[in-house]
Formats: sequence, C-alpha cells, structure tokens
Amino acid sequence: MTHLARSRLVGWRLLQAIPVIVGIIIVSFLLTRALPGDPAAYFAGPAADAASIEQIRVSMGLDRPLPVQFVAYVQDLVRGDLGISISTGQPVMHELTTRLPASLELTGVALLFSIAIAMPLGILAATRPNSWVDHLCRAVVTAGVSLPTFFTGLALIYVFYYLLGWSPSPMGRLDFLHLSPPKVTGFYVIDALLARDLETARAALAQLLLPAITLGLFTLAPIARMTRAAMLQILEGEFIRTARAAGLPRRQVLFTYALRNAILPVITTLGMVFSFALGANVLVEKVFSWPGIGSYAVEALVVSDYAAVQGFVLTMALLFVTLNLIIDVIYTLVDPRLGLEE
Repeated sequence: MTHLARSRLVGWRLLQAIPVIVGIIIVSFLLTRALPGDPAAYFAGPAADAASIEQIRVSMGLDRPLPVQFVAYVQDLVRGDLGISISTGQPVMHELTTRLPASLELTGVALLFSIAIAMPLGILAATRPNSWVDHLCRAVVTAGVSLPTFFTGLALIYVFYYLLGWSPSPMGRLDFLHLSPPKVTGFYVIDALLARDLETARAALAQLLLPAITLGLFTLAPIARMTRAAMLQILEGEFIRTARAAGLPRRQVLFTYALRNAILPVITTLGMVFSFALGANVLVEKVFSWPGIGSYAVEALVVSDYAAVQGFVLTMALLFVTLNLIIDVIYTLVDPRLGLEE
C-alpha cells in the first residue's frame, strides 16, 4: 500500500468518527438528564429548603430548556471545559486527566498479562487438538468467562494478602510509605523508573499486580479462544499443507505462515477486549480501591453528577474511536490487500 493510500484510509476513518462522536454527545446529554435524582438537591444538602434548592438549580442552569442547556454544553466543550463535578467540587477535566492514567495503566498491564498467556496457550491448543493442552485452554476460557472479576479479586486478596502476606494492602496505587513519583506519563511504574526511584517503582508494581491479574484473567478467555480458532482454521488451509509438503521447518510454517495469517482476527479481538476492559474494570477498581475513571463514573452516577458523567462518556468514546483508528492502521500494515480498495 502506498503512503497516499494509507493517508486516505486514515482520513476516511477520521471522517467516519465525527458523526459517531456527535451522536454520543447528544445521547449522553439526554441520558444524564434522565437520571433519577436532583443534583441541585444533592449540592444544597439534606437541610436545604425548596427555595434554596431552586436557587441552586438556577445557578447551575438546570432551570433552562434542554435545547438551551445543550447549546451551552457544546460551547463549553469547544472551549475544553467539561464543567465542575458537584461530587468533588473539582473541574471534570482535572479529575479525568488525573484518574485516566490509573485506569490505562491497570488495563494495559492486564492486557499484556493476558496476551503473554492466552496467545501461546491458544497456539499450543491449535497445534495439539484434543490433547491435554487443548483441554487446559478450554478450561481456562470457561473459568475466565464464568468467574466474576469481583470474586476473583477478593479471592486473590484473601490468599496473597491475608493468608500469605505476599501482596501489599489493596489500597490504591501506592501505600502510605511512598510518595507519588513526578508526573511524566501518569503511569506510576514508568514515572518512578524515569525518576530512577527503584523502590517506588517496585512498590507501585506490587500494588498493580493483583488488580492487573484479576482483570487479566477475565480478558484472557476471548483472546485464547480467538487465537485457537484462528490458528485451527489457518492450519487446515491448502497453503499450509503445501508448505509442509515442501519440507519447510515446522517453526517456519507455524510462525511465518500460519500465525501471520491468523493474527488479523486476534488483533480485532485485542482491540475489543481492551475497550471492554477499560470500561468494565469498575469492579476491579472498587475491590482494590483503585482511583480510576470507572469508580469515578459510578460515584458520579449515584449523585446524578451531570458534568462528570458526560465527561466520562465523552472520554471513553474518544478512546474507543482512537483505538479503532489504531486497529485500522495496524490492519493496513499487516494486510496490504486492504489498500487495494482505495
């Protein structure tokens, strides 16, 4: 594929994302207004009278018609203003930029853990059908889908923290003995390594392991299943039989021909798993007191915090669109035949 064709494909994907983002902005605005509860009453407090609540509602702009509120919301978005969270009193943009790296670090490490186990397991199961490895792969997939993340997290805490004492207390990203490293990327392990603070890096990694393994066990199942299915389908192809008949080494047939052709559906699965894990890790964040955007969104939903909920939904939508664009670009690099459509 030529550079021009790649640029056209990326530009087309970006154009396709615009109506999606516009639709998400409209839907999130309407859905947050449909939430039960009154944010003005929450902000005023339980002892406030009706007049005080109405005064706060007017100051928050909630007394205006929905179209007027929506226009004001869009104008604030253009300026990069996501509003003030009534539950924390802080700008939503500040809360999201502070909490998002925590969720990304947790989800990224969990996905690396899943890939490191699921892909080799899926490949071995495909090359040895109906063997003990294949049965192990099926058992892992079944367990990963069946066990809820909160149960897995509590079980790991009970075993490795309470019984064995190998893990630190599940109380966030760092224990009280360590200070947060200077912020560069927002990922504590990387920032501590950049600051050459190995003790803080070890402490941050120790806090990260159990929640990442908990989320990784949940995301492991679809990756292993797709890797096994894709490899089985490719290994039955005629070109694989031809390569074997030509006397090519088994490793070359497996990794150069089979895995390269089977990697496309696996990449799609990885993208979907990452998106799903980033939005569904709220239970893991709650169990381990992890200060991510998932727990922040749940707290905002409870009190009908419009600005926080809208900011969370918009942030997740932008992440999903960006991730899908990255997957499309990777597709063009892995499979140049896609460029023929341009």
